[in-house]
Amino acid sequence: MEFYLYVALFAPLVGSLFSALFTAKKANKITGYVASFLLFVSFVASGILLYDVWHGGSVHVHLMTWINTGGLYIPFGFIVDNISVTMMMVVTTVSMLVHIYSIGYMDHDEGFNRFFSYLSAFVFSMMILVMSDNFAGLFIGWEGVGLCSWLLIGFWYHKESASWAANEAFIMNRIADVGMLIGIFMIYYTTGSLQYDKVFAALPSASPYVVTLIGSLLFIGAMGKSAQFPLHTWLADAMEGPTPVSALIHAATMVTAGVFLIIRSHALYQMIPNVGEFIASLGAFVAIFAASMALVNRDIKRIVAYSTLSQLGYMFVAAGLGAYWIALFHLVAHAFFKSLLFLGAGNVMHAMDDELDPFKMGGLGKKMKWTLILMVIASMALAGLVPFAGFFSKDPIIEASFVSHHYIIYATIWITAGLTAFYSFRMIGLVFFGEERYKIFGFHPHEAYRFMLLAMAPLGILSIIIGFFRTPFYNFITNILPSTIYEVHPEALAWGMNIATQALVVLFIWYPWQKYAKFKGADKVFEQHFIYKLLFNQYYIPNFYNKCIVVPYTRVSNFFWMSIDLKIVDATVDLIANTLYKTGKKTRYVQDGNLSSMLKWMVFGLVFLLLMAVAYGLAFEYPSKIAEILLNLGVH
Repeated sequence: MEFYLYVALFAPLVGSLFSALFTAKKANKITGYVASFLLFVSFVASGILLYDVWHGGSVHVHLMTWINTGGLYIPFGFIVDNISVTMMMVVTTVSMLVHIYSIGYMDHDEGFNRFFSYLSAFVFSMMILVMSDNFAGLFIGWEGVGLCSWLLIGFWYHKESASWAANEAFIMNRIADVGMLIGIFMIYYTTGSLQYDKVFAALPSASPYVVTLIGSLLFIGAMGKSAQFPLHTWLADAMEGPTPVSALIHAATMVTAGVFLIIRSHALYQMIPNVGEFIASLGAFVAIFAASMALVNRDIKRIVAYSTLSQLGYMFVAAGLGAYWIALFHLVAHAFFKSLLFLGAGNVMHAMDDELDPFKMGGLGKKMKWTLILMVIASMALAGLVPFAGFFSKDPIIEASFVSHHYIIYATIWITAGLTAFYSFRMIGLVFFGEERYKIFGFHPHEAYRFMLLAMAPLGILSIIIGFFRTPFYNFITNILPSTIYEVHPEALAWGMNIATQALVVLFIWYPWQKYAKFKGADKVFEQHFIYKLLFNQYYIPNFYNKCIVVPYTRVSNFFWMSIDLKIVDATVDLIANTLYKTGKKTRYVQDGNLSSMLKWMVFGLVFLLLMAVAYGLAFEYPSKIAEILLNLGVH
């Protein structure tokens, strides 16, 4: 099985390097085909490894020694167990389909080859992250996906907004990663190792305060990567990148890395339930916080992005409450229907010449029937309707919060389930139904290429059927994760809660359907309301960050640049350089090749050296000798 591990890991890297060879040339679809095929190879290898692990096997390889100095030993190793192989299947499945979709989406882009090089490199980094057997390797993959996301978000670097969004994502994640890195340092200082098995075996004997601090620091890193409040603003702004990037990075892989870190470190977080409760509370807050902003947004990609942020909140609720297997199952299900929503939004953008405002659309269902069907399937899964995937993955999180007696969290995420249904079908109603408002703006919509729709179809199927595999998934994943089952008793109460949740979801689907499916223009009444403005402006948090952090930091930086760097540092360097230059300029005639002048300088130098010797003797040698003679003569 070791061979398949290497194939699954390195096939995306080969695809990235192959695409990089053509980055200086015109767009060549061969790079897209080769990169997609290599992702298929990685997918097949991951499937073989899944079969082996499913039947009780596991693969643990030591590739090489990375660091071995003094007492520090860090190998470069990989492990394929129940957790990592689950993530490998999610990453390779979604990545493969996104690669195929991207061949059509990026068809006429000048950076076609460069795009596939970045995209495959991202997948390789993500595979390192989920397959590593130690925290150092995980951190390498963690930073790798950070770098690749910066390249992909800012892919259209000629757009100032794209460059700004890429920098925002990169810097905000680096801030969080400082906390994570300190946590990794503390892990090594406390346990003497970074290997998962050795660390988790040694931590129970460590001080509870140290363990709590380590868990808190690691969670700071997770907050940045999974865009949890207050490090959340980068996720919506990252929609400046190409839509396939959003489908891969901001729905199925990178943003779920924070959740993966908590799940992988479950042995640590089981020792610190107080930190777990904080994680769950923050997750519940982020769930409703992001959902509320999606209610009024007028950008279809940002609506889906806020939805991702909200669903990440659900995952952290489950992980924080100790329901790690439920968190991982929702991560898997969410990856499929959320990436499908992003790809559907990409189809709409292509049809509408990159227009994103749903109020300028309407009636697109007549022109884009298959995109409509697929996005409705994804939206139903997201809303949690029976029998779609979200019902089987999201409702257990709501039940877990109730069973664990966290009733405020329960009420928060229950209400969020209704809000999720509202903004999902608000978008569907505005985009695909009602008056064909796009005609006013001169758009001529059309359906996406067939092979793009075919790439989306498996995600639609998985969004329907994946929920029915919850029991086999539970039996598989609880070989590693805690096997706690969160069942509501009595059974009548459980049925009542499920019916109430479904009724809430149906109500919040019906209302926007009635309001927006026949919508004929912007709702001027709501737009003037304070709450609408508050939500539309993201609670003015970006404004606060800009005024209280960005602007003061810029002013301080400008002060140091103008007053310190230019006037002191640069001025000092320039003074030294100018002095040397002027001295050299004035003395260079010494070596003008004239024999007479050179002899004069030789004599001058000789005299100068003699004078220096005499001065030295007078200053140091002769006084001591004179004093010695006087002493010998008895003169005191």
